[in-house]
Amino acid sequence: MKKLPLHTQIIIGMVLGLVYGLLTLKTGIPSWITIDFIKPIGTIFINGLKMIAMPLVLASLIIGVANLGDISKLSRIGGKTLISFLLTTVIAIVIGLVLVNFFKPGEAIPASTKDNLMKSYEVAAGTRADAASELKEQGPLQPIVDMVPENLFQAMTDNTAMLQVVLFAILAGIALLQIPKSKAEPVIAFFDGLNEIIIQIVTYIMMIAPYGVFALMASLIVEIAGDNPDSAVELLLALLKYSLIVLSGLFLMMLVIYPLFLKSFTKVKYLDFFKAIRPAQLLAFTTSSSNATLPVTMKLTEEELGVSENVSSFVLPLGATVNMNGTSLYQAVAAVFIAQALGMELTLGDQVMIVLTSTLAAIGSAGVPGAGLIMLIVVLESIGVPAAGIALIMAPDRILDMFRTVVNITGDVVVATVVASTEGELPDGMIRKKNPFTANESVQELN
Repeated sequence: MKKLPLHTQIIIGMVLGLVYGLLTLKTGIPSWITIDFIKPIGTIFINGLKMIAMPLVLASLIIGVANLGDISKLSRIGGKTLISFLLTTVIAIVIGLVLVNFFKPGEAIPASTKDNLMKSYEVAAGTRADAASELKEQGPLQPIVDMVPENLFQAMTDNTAMLQVVLFAILAGIALLQIPKSKAEPVIAFFDGLNEIIIQIVTYIMMIAPYGVFALMASLIVEIAGDNPDSAVELLLALLKYSLIVLSGLFLMMLVIYPLFLKSFTKVKYLDFFKAIRPAQLLAFTTSSSNATLPVTMKLTEEELGVSENVSSFVLPLGATVNMNGTSLYQAVAAVFIAQALGMELTLGDQVMIVLTSTLAAIGSAGVPGAGLIMLIVVLESIGVPAAGIALIMAPDRILDMFRTVVNITGDVVVATVVASTEGELPDGMIRKKNPFTANESVQELN
């Protein structure tokens, strides 16, 4: 019997996890069975991906920069990458602001529902507000200070400190370009071998992907429902209009903006592009973590789309750290929605401030689940909206986080593909059809 493709296995696992979670709620199966015996499988899967994320970023970035050959090429690729990241982020924020200002979902929430939301998520909102207040108390140059690690090995133990590892890896790659070749070659060979080892480990971890996805989806349903499933459903329905606006913006990015970028700068058709990175998108959906998905994203971008390792190993780790299109769009919608719900009018200046702070917040957001909420409070504070208002949007946040992470990693791959195409490091008119998790390989012409 022919083995099912990886993305099909992941979809099956996701659907079965959803069905199991719903059956658990309907049949009264104790939630501890799911939390204690099923969720750990998903946790093991995510931990496995996170385990190799930092070594992969370090090795791939050093190799990517060192293999560019000269500093001028690095500055050219770096410039294209940062401009693309900035452009897609601003577009995402503007789309979110247009949608939320036009449909005004915050004005539709009844006062009683608003009170229930504030009470239900008061404690969680306070926790996020405390974390955000610490950020606010920092000086204006603190983000730059935080980029430089005191201890590289300590930074590599913390997935939220990936930007520090990125900085060191870029500096190390540049240094390898400038020292004598006889000294550089053994170091490059070491990190090249380490990179290959990590990619092989990705293959091992992906063997349990369908089971991990099943466990993650099943436990998510049970945890969202909590002790009162009916109440959870009511809250989600009350926030349906807000959720639909966020999702509409995210789908506009996926189905309009990204295809326009690909059509303008590459010969890759978006349908082929979408098929190539489906496993990464599905993993992003279930893990809600750009960092955890990064190893798979890099593997697919190189082996399915044909993007050169030089480009992918530079653009993708950087994108997982600073390019959060989905998160930026969500923060813009959420900020205006909360202001509307609280009866606060936002001026044009406030809306411009949302664009600026959401862009900066996207750079500062860690590629881990829930980080966007903390940065949202920074955005709210910048326009004078009470931080406690995040309680209004916390009910559907975990679900929306899954969708915006898909947009985040898709945007990273789009930029990597565009940069590779403009650098002549993408097969002309071709897209590789190699499944990196099986032995089958072929190359197919684009229609």
